[in-house]
Amino acid sequence: MAAAEVKPTVKGLNRTEALASIMQDPVWDVVVVGGGATGAGVALDAASRGLKTLLLEAQDFSAGTSSRSTKLIHGGVRYLKNPRDWGLVHDALVERKRLIDNCPQLVHAEPFVLPCFKKWEREIYMAGLGFYGAMAGKDQIGRTRMLKPEEAEKVLPGVKTEGLLGGVEFFDAQFDDARLNIALIRTAATHGAVCLNYMPVVGLERIGGLIQSVTVEDKHTGESHRIRTKMVFNCAGVWADQIRRLADPQAAQLLRFSRGTHVVVDRSFLPGDAGMLIPKTRDGRVLFAIPWHNAVLLGTTDVEVREAEFDPQPSEDEIAFILETASGYLAKPLYRSDVLAAFAGLRPLLRVPAGQSSTAQASRSHSVISEFGNMITIAGGKWTSYRRMAEDAMLEATLRHLIEPRLCITKDLPILVDETFNPEVIEEAACQGPENDAKVIEYALYARDFEGACTAEDILWRRLRVGVLNAARAQELLPKVAAALEGREYAAPAASVANEAETHAEEAAVQCSGKAADEEAEVSTEPSSKSVKPEVSAEALETPTAAEEVVKSAEADAEVLAEPSSKSET
Repeated sequence: MAAAEVKPTVKGLNRTEALASIMQDPVWDVVVVGGGATGAGVALDAASRGLKTLLLEAQDFSAGTSSRSTKLIHGGVRYLKNPRDWGLVHDALVERKRLIDNCPQLVHAEPFVLPCFKKWEREIYMAGLGFYGAMAGKDQIGRTRMLKPEEAEKVLPGVKTEGLLGGVEFFDAQFDDARLNIALIRTAATHGAVCLNYMPVVGLERIGGLIQSVTVEDKHTGESHRIRTKMVFNCAGVWADQIRRLADPQAAQLLRFSRGTHVVVDRSFLPGDAGMLIPKTRDGRVLFAIPWHNAVLLGTTDVEVREAEFDPQPSEDEIAFILETASGYLAKPLYRSDVLAAFAGLRPLLRVPAGQSSTAQASRSHSVISEFGNMITIAGGKWTSYRRMAEDAMLEATLRHLIEPRLCITKDLPILVDETFNPEVIEEAACQGPENDAKVIEYALYARDFEGACTAEDILWRRLRVGVLNAARAQELLPKVAAALEGREYAAPAASVANEAETHAEEAAVQCSGKAADEEAEVSTEPSSKSVKPEVSAEALETPTAAEEVVKSAEADAEVLAEPSSKSET
């Protein structure tokens, strides 16, 4: 079925129509800079109030921090230790329930278990997590309870049982960050917003103390456009200061940046439905192990960085730290060769007071700042609170007479999710092997036509999550999807064809030898083309590969070493 024959269930994102809208040179009520969670939330709030709204994103929608989260909609259990953050936690728990109600297709309640290995630990954590649940009031989504050791093993299969004294079960919510971001963008478009990705803002024109227009540059064509507006919402996340300095090159720095790394491993390490909360790490954070999209997501870290890169990469030290920490709580230890993919994102944190050196100590609260006459900058915050941040920003704009006073309707406004395809089913099939590539290509064409996807990376990392889940398969699919988007046939490189033929020949030889020697012990191994492991670092823990186990069991003298490298999620 061709993409052109499929009709979307939600208004699509048509780039040609969006470009035509800005070419007409209207005066926009609102220009939103940034197409991540915050920008999408502001665009939806503004458009649903009937304001003429334009959203501009420099990369793909959610390509920055908003697609690189821990996939949790939560209050933040680690903030309980600081009473000044309790209001932040309560507000986030209220927003958690709203998101579950407004977008049940992408956000759902998730059980978690905090395993306990020390005397009285269970009782202590029960008090804290019980308080966390109670803070939600009428918006609670599950009952917190203590678990006996056998109950903890049952609810959390895969947990280390040696020394386990029980645990505490509590509830938070899980989601797909990039897909929710696209759903918000498409819902905003349904309410009349015009949303464009790959359209960075490169200039701001200020006359008489007010921003009169923004200048953008189309990354696809190189063309520049001048866009007139009554006001600007700066929702550029970690790049918010760069936008501010287009208005005033001397503007003071508002933000600092923290890198959070995540690791993805096979579902067999945590095969149940519940996630695990590891309460203490050496950098002052908590660590989550979460079943997600038929894999297990581990994270995160907190490493301060100086520059806001567009494509931050996880360090080997962070990966080793995550594996080491998680291994202390899992029945099966984790090794570097178990990593299917790893990715990193940058958190935009408000600059901390003097004397507070660690970004792990920094508050995740947000700030709404009115500046440069008619710009409102939203700084800080987190995914869970995107809607509240947008409402606060719109209130500020109203009080400063930058927009007409109109009611906010997003508290119970359904977020529209296109159900023409099931991306999770497609990506799961894609991770299994190339026999399912045709399904990926079919969806890629649809995402290009209706979901604002422009590149193969947009498809594989954000419309699907293959790049996050299986780096090796994503690399195999990239040239095939790129060819499909360009309307050409994919031609495999000669080396790839030769390698594939060699692999098939080896498989045939193994099958023939097995039939001829049916009295010999059967040895089964996965062909290397179907089991690609990330490169093992010198610093990481070591373990024998499957091939080495076979060699040992057969008492062979030859040693097999196979360490193909894989790309981290971008």
